[in-house]
Amino acid sequence: PVSPAADPAVISPQDPTLLIGSSLVATCTVSPDFHLKAEDLYWTLNGRRLPAASYAALGPTTLSVALARLNGSKQQSGDNLVCHSRDGGILAGSCLYVGLPPEKPVNITCWSKNMKDLTCKWAPGTEGETFLHTNYTLKYKLRWYGRDNTCQEYHTAGPYSCHIPKDLALFTPYEIWVEASNRLGVAVSDVVMLDILDVVTTDPPSDVHVSRVGDLEDQLSVRWSSPPALKDFLFQAKYQIQYRVEDSSEWKVVDDVGNQTSCRLAGLRPGTVYFVQVRCNPFGIYGSKKAGIWSDWSNPTAASTPRSERAAGGCDPKGGEQNTTLRRELKQFFGWVKKHAYGCSNLGIKLYDQWRVWLQKSHKTRNQVGKEP
Repeated sequence: PVSPAADPAVISPQDPTLLIGSSLVATCTVSPDFHLKAEDLYWTLNGRRLPAASYAALGPTTLSVALARLNGSKQQSGDNLVCHSRDGGILAGSCLYVGLPPEKPVNITCWSKNMKDLTCKWAPGTEGETFLHTNYTLKYKLRWYGRDNTCQEYHTAGPYSCHIPKDLALFTPYEIWVEASNRLGVAVSDVVMLDILDVVTTDPPSDVHVSRVGDLEDQLSVRWSSPPALKDFLFQAKYQIQYRVEDSSEWKVVDDVGNQTSCRLAGLRPGTVYFVQVRCNPFGIYGSKKAGIWSDWSNPTAASTPRSERAAGGCDPKGGEQNTTLRRELKQFFGWVKKHAYGCSNLGIKLYDQWRVWLQKSHKTRNQVGKEP
């Protein structure tokens, strides 16, 4: 009778860890209780039968298999090397962990949402793939005193990231580093030093509204609210706008918005739907000298410019001639505005609006005079 506690067979080595390119000789020794001989056995790797030419009987109940130039494990839980009886039954198994030691993590970047937390992300070395389960640990401490702390909330901003939700000190630099470890070794990143005040970002601006500017067919007005979470902190802010037409994937960026929470987009196409986004850079937090970190873009907000009445067409050659002249004048003047007033300058846009209204009135008066008998 077979003892219920007896293992059918034993594989040696059991669950080895090997470098890519290594060779291995494994043995399967059957328990005498099972009355099996070496010639009654065969091997599989990940369910695939290994060729008999790689076997060798090392005794009446022991069969070896030779594996040369091993590739990286196909799964991080290890490749399954199994010893079978002739009828296919599983006698014993071993996991082969074949891979590389971890590389030094690189490119650590961190940001704080509203000075109450810290999120960091990194890259897993130049190659990254080790073929083994590799564990990453973010550690941090106050630069001049205090003990090492370990981040607990991983994968919050991607596969190589961690979030520290609270208990952070201001006005004191931190040392931050990442340790990578697997079955073949440990690698430690360079230490990054930062002050929370230097890496503050925020949520995108809220309440973004885009609207027409009267009947001006080439302009839209954009308004938004400053980030509410920073209202109690001493900081400056600058904003960027990007916009695109409905049928295009190319965004145009307006860089010179400054710290105002509204802007006029000019030089647009009449009768066209535009998508607009805004983002914020809070900088100078409590006098920090760093440039600040841009927020994500706000969700796209859409609006359309009015259709041009003058572009509606007509069969009057004289009217078409006047329309061409007017467009040429507009183009010339707007070129002057762009050259001298830089994007969102209130003075340039105000002057341009006044000129447009005068020109439209003048054009309408000429048409009415021309129609009089």
